[in-house]
Amino acid sequence: MAQMLGLFTETSLVELVLLLATFVLTSLIGIERQIRQKSAGYRTHVLVGLGSCAFSLVSAYGFAYVLDPGVRMDPSRIAAQVVSGIGFLGAGVIFKGRDVVRGLTTAATIWVAAAVGMACGAGMVSLAVALTLFHLVTLFLVAPAVRKIPTADRRRVLHISYADGRGVLREVLEIATAMGFSSSILRTKRTGDEQKPMVSMDVRFFGQHPLRNLVPHLMELNGVESVILRGADTDADDDDAA
Repeated sequence: MAQMLGLFTETSLVELVLLLATFVLTSLIGIERQIRQKSAGYRTHVLVGLGSCAFSLVSAYGFAYVLDPGVRMDPSRIAAQVVSGIGFLGAGVIFKGRDVVRGLTTAATIWVAAAVGMACGAGMVSLAVALTLFHLVTLFLVAPAVRKIPTADRRRVLHISYADGRGVLREVLEIATAMGFSSSILRTKRTGDEQKPMVSMDVRFFGQHPLRNLVPHLMELNGVESVILRGADTDADDDDAA
């Protein structure tokens, strides 16, 4: 009776083991995202992985007790639809603003979590384990090492002149942070007169995007007089000015 209701079948033990493997592996991926405080964290990745695994298991082992004997099914059909559906979920965590796209890595990890779940559901646990290990190595070891590779902006400095007393510096730092830059103020000095007090400041910005992308946004701020991109934190000739 239980077998007829699908409560326990010949493949139930295999299905439970594969679901457990999916849970463990996608938990590792989700914990990494949770630690980094990403929009899609532990729960999202585990649920995506378990759902993908379940779809794959249904595709592989399902309908055996509700179809007539001799009817053959293509196990790849449901799995193919999972791949299409995950694309919509991943697109939902991608955001674009100020010429910067965010969420691509999170969307990619959702894609990987789905692949891990599908691999477990198909009985390819070794592939799922290897995929999870490569994922963690990429994000924890390789990616930080790649960020340390020197770029053309590593010694460039922005020389910004702006009106004092208007909160311009706060807006400059807010825009830079929103675009993924961290900043280090090298020096400042006050210029101008009592009618028009100004501040001249050298700032070094660090980020994964070209520094030239930041200049137009700073020039749009009310109170910014000039933004000059210099080759180094010296009094050398200017490389670029706006």
